[in-house]
Amino acid sequence: MNFDYSPKVQEMQARLLAFFDAHIYPNEARFHEEVEANRRNGNAWVPTTVIEELKPLARKAGLWNLFLPKSSRAPEGLSNLEYAPLCEIMGRVTWAAEVFNCSAPDTGNMETIERYGSEAQKTEWLEPLLRGDFRSAFLMTEPAVASSDATNIECRIERVGDEYVINGTKWWSSGAGDPRCAIYVVMGKTNPEAGRHEQQSMVLVPANTPGVRVIRPLTVYGYDDAPHGHMEVELKNVRVPVGNILLGEGRGFEIAQGRLGPGRIHHCMRSIGAAERALELMCERAIARTAFGKTLAQQTVTQERIAEARCMIEQARLLTLKAAYMMDTVGNKVAKAEIAMIKIVAPNMALQVIDWAVQVFGGMGVSGDTPLAIMWAHQRTLRLADGPDEVHRNSLAKLELAKHMRLPGGEVRMPITRGS
Repeated sequence: MNFDYSPKVQEMQARLLAFFDAHIYPNEARFHEEVEANRRNGNAWVPTTVIEELKPLARKAGLWNLFLPKSSRAPEGLSNLEYAPLCEIMGRVTWAAEVFNCSAPDTGNMETIERYGSEAQKTEWLEPLLRGDFRSAFLMTEPAVASSDATNIECRIERVGDEYVINGTKWWSSGAGDPRCAIYVVMGKTNPEAGRHEQQSMVLVPANTPGVRVIRPLTVYGYDDAPHGHMEVELKNVRVPVGNILLGEGRGFEIAQGRLGPGRIHHCMRSIGAAERALELMCERAIARTAFGKTLAQQTVTQERIAEARCMIEQARLLTLKAAYMMDTVGNKVAKAEIAMIKIVAPNMALQVIDWAVQVFGGMGVSGDTPLAIMWAHQRTLRLADGPDEVHRNSLAKLELAKHMRLPGGEVRMPITRGS
């Protein structure tokens, strides 16, 4: 693969970095202040003025819907490889991606409807999401079962005449706290008697459907991520038309696998951006801060950590770019090993770099005076979101072991050892 970004991508990188300098970094504190002011006034779950002000500027700058490749409805969409360095920049500030209509779970939901939805579903739901008219949520994980194995999901989707009746409880439903959230993509079981991977289906559920109840927001290390939020949601005798099903009954597991590939790589791209930001803050602090007669930058332990952080970031970036390249050229299924690897590597790398940055900042590093604490909380969450590390390691190990299984003739492929 070619490791050089195209002139088009380099120009967009420069434009996006300039946008961050002009509009994102200067408003970083304002965003959090606005959320806190809303919370003091009794409701943190309202859209922030700052993001709504910045969205038209992002569209005017041609930095909108960059995540969606090969869609006639989003001609500005880039390939995964082209999008990688831009998504990385968006990861430098936790809330920035929404400004460009490139934030989860909307990106995954839009890609799901684009890939698996009917034309009617695309007109009703995808096009308004692409315009940024409203937001969405993805309802898959459940509190009562180990949802890292999606076949465990218990939410029931039963056909009754021309409707589906849905009953179940979901949680970690990101985006469901936002009052602009208008549509849920819900995964549940339509046929418990079918094959293990043919029991599940996905349906589109308007958020205002009777029987839908947001129970509570969940916190991540004390952060509620308002106004976005990660909610527990009850679905009780929720009825939607049969036309709201995606692709067809029994195709939910297949859709989930297709949806999570792009979602995982986007998270990894943003993780690299978060690590880059943490390293920058770490270096600036180390140069400016003196302890025991020397700047922190002169301390050998700090130098070692800065060097190791740079190595780790570059390794993770190259692996992510390889996965993006393979997704573009041979497809998500063939690239599943690379996707699993980056999902393991990138969040763990970012957590280590951010942790070293926190150490350089001392007490300030764990406070709200720097973005490091919330960055760390987000990255720790990513070791669980879209599949925990253990699941990805298990899948990767099976793929590796499969290379050494019996050959068609029955003989065993043996590793070459010294002396053989």
